[in-house]
Amino acid sequence: MRKLWFILLLTSLSLMSCQFNFSADEEENAPLVRVERYDQLEYRYLTTGDYSALQEMNTEYPIETRTLIEDILKLGEATDPEINNKFLNFYQDIRLQTLIATVETQFADMDSLNVRFNDVFTRLKKMLPSLRIPRIYAQITAFDQSIIVGDHTIGISLDKYLGENYLGYKTYYPLEQRKLMTREYIIPDCVIFYLLSQYPLQHFESRTQQERDLHMARIQWVANQSMESHFFKGRNIDIVSNYMKKNHKMSAEDFLRMDDINALLGK
Repeated sequence: MRKLWFILLLTSLSLMSCQFNFSADEEENAPLVRVERYDQLEYRYLTTGDYSALQEMNTEYPIETRTLIEDILKLGEATDPEINNKFLNFYQDIRLQTLIATVETQFADMDSLNVRFNDVFTRLKKMLPSLRIPRIYAQITAFDQSIIVGDHTIGISLDKYLGENYLGYKTYYPLEQRKLMTREYIIPDCVIFYLLSQYPLQHFESRTQQERDLHMARIQWVANQSMESHFFKGRNIDIVSNYMKKNHKMSAEDFLRMDDINALLGK
């Protein structure tokens, strides 16, 4: 009997060890970032009135839901007893129902975006070790802000990235702006706005326009490095690039925190 108990105990410990190893491997192989599909909960509630979807929005994404209702859509206080009905009714407009359906069709599969996001933020973390990796979620905001940056979160308004030929855009946006409202701009926009929130230009109000432009250019330069591309181009990007070639030992962290912007011009 003792022998049998000893065998069972060893078997149990062996299974526990396997489980712990499996969990550790899973965690180690987990992607650094992945877009959370808050928009799909919106879709369920706003097209079918599925109350369970609304409950999940409020319990799993309380800050995101409050931000959407109060700050983006400006429907009123999230604590208003009638706010759920206001929220639902707001999206019953036929144009918005069409918008919601289009978003869920175009972005049914976000696997390629997730892979790209993971690659870009992995590089960013190597370049900027102190950078806190954000939670990223997708949402539908009715043609409002493209990217919402919160407390280490990034909200992507998928309805602002449906392509320059999306019929619903033509009434509201000129062609030049619509060219920036494509799927290809999602990651660059996220990186730029998040880096700006983490590395703001100190004393922004008292800075010259040139200093502000150069700060944006160095943010864009870092974004280009993280994306391994020349997505952002222009004279100021060239100035930044030449500066970094001459100061190749400077870390990206020190570069973004450098207060003397005019040093980029050799002043």
